[in-house]
Amino acid sequence: MTYALFVYVVTAITGAVVTYVTLRLMWRAIGYYKVRRAGPRPLIGVRHCLWRDPGDVERLDLAAGPGGADGRPHPPFQFIEEHQTGSQPCVSVRDARGRRWRVKWGNEVQPETFAVRLAWACGYFAEVTYYVREGHVEQAAALRRTASCIAADGRFADARFELDDPDDLKLFEEHSWSWADNPFVGTRELAGLRVIMMLISNWDNKDQRDVARGSNTAIYVRRRARWKREAHYMITDWGGSMGRWGVTPVTRGRWDPDAFAAQTPQFVSGVTNGFVQFGYAGQRTADARQSITVKDVAWLCRYLGRIGDDQLRAALGASGATPEEVESFTASLRARITQLQRVSGAGV
Repeated sequence: MTYALFVYVVTAITGAVVTYVTLRLMWRAIGYYKVRRAGPRPLIGVRHCLWRDPGDVERLDLAAGPGGADGRPHPPFQFIEEHQTGSQPCVSVRDARGRRWRVKWGNEVQPETFAVRLAWACGYFAEVTYYVREGHVEQAAALRRTASCIAADGRFADARFELDDPDDLKLFEEHSWSWADNPFVGTRELAGLRVIMMLISNWDNKDQRDVARGSNTAIYVRRRARWKREAHYMITDWGGSMGRWGVTPVTRGRWDPDAFAAQTPQFVSGVTNGFVQFGYAGQRTADARQSITVKDVAWLCRYLGRIGDDQLRAALGASGATPEEVESFTASLRARITQLQRVSGAGV
């Protein structure tokens, strides 16, 4: 390598590092400003909830998920509006039952549909989501971002339908929550959610602090009785799942059974002073994997360990996985769950 080439390479690397650090600092500053400007959340007189007992886990219908078999979107679908924000093309439609749905396309459809089913089966709150292989949207016109997803005659394929309940108060972005600042810090329930996030290799674990780039957490306030409201803390974007975990765009991916299988042996790396060690890396690596105890993992395995392979296959199939993807993902998930059971002494 000539001296001139060496100087060029060093300058390029230094410039890239400086640019990256500058962007991170800028995002942090913008996020801090937005959260401060937004003020306190409108959560007076509500019960804060992260988890509820899922009941008889072995009998849950993971193909239907949290919405149940009767909750599926019913055609015909009437176009309402197109959304110009977000990382993926998206429109809102109304189905034959008068329910409003956000319809999304792109490479996050399958991992999101599967992830909500797994989280829900373990007791965590999740959005009602369905994978729709094909359908038709009526009166969809003048489309921009979704022009490549909805044909001129209204037909579409491979979409994720997410229920948009108008009775829910939805707190996103500045009013969402962070892994380091929420009512459940230090609880086994929050530790369990972090384990599930790592279990499915969800590297996109941004939160309220990342509002400049978009938070993937949210709070849904739901009325349970006339004078009773509950604030459900949840992850609302699981799109970076079921592939390769990683810190940079070059090292990470989504919905890749081969990459998911390749990292499975490194999922649990051991135990140190009562804390389980994980191989995971993501947007906020430390917030995901630090301070998870053996007891935390054992508690989660009371529910996660009761999910059968047939239920996993049903959830994957309902998420649009091919038969080959179903078998590969199921084998890798079972191997990862077994690692958790062994390290926690929960048995296999």
